[in-house]
This record gives sequence, C-alpha cells and structure tokens, in this order.
Amino acid sequence: MVAPHASACATMRAMCCVVALLAFLGPRLVIFLLWLFTTYTTRAFDNFLLPFLGFLFLPWTTIAFAIAQNEFGGPSGIGLVIIALGLLADIGVLGGGARSRR
Repeated sequence: MVAPHASACATMRAMCCVVALLAFLGPRLVIFLLWLFTTYTTRAFDNFLLPFLGFLFLPWTTIAFAIAQNEFGGPSGIGLVIIALGLLADIGVLGGGARSRR
C-alpha cells in the first residue's frame, strides 16, 4: 500500500513543474503577442535585435523595459524601478531552475 503523503508529494512535484513552465514560457508568450498584435514593443525598441535577445534570455526584463519606455518615458525614476523588478524576476526564474536541479 502507498503511503498517503507519497501521492501528495507526486501531486506537489507535478504542480511545481506546471508553475515553473508558466514562469518560463509566460513572458515569452506575452512578448510574442505584443509584437504580433500591437506596436508596444516597436515603440520601445529601435531595432529587432534587442527584443529578440530579450525574448531568448531575459523576457521579464524585456517586458519591464517596454513598460518603462512606453508608460514612464524611459528608464529613469519609476521606470528604472520597473526594469529592476523585471531583472529580479528573470534572476528568480533562472535561479529557481538551477536550485531545483541540485
């Protein structure tokens, strides 16, 4: 017979995988949809290279920069705080994945 907490652990691991997958793919989907349906990213970035690299490596920071540029006039004051929060989110997503592999 299986212990009751064993099935709870399996469920918890599956839920953690779903949350990690959403944290990893969610911002990339947002960037893609913003690029496809709006001019939000093209107003924030001058060329295609920076948002593409941001899409690959730092998606939360890329979204934060687009918000700072479009809503707060650039990376100064509150815009810089928004960008820093995006960078912290990226570090958290990457660091959480590294911690779970140990």
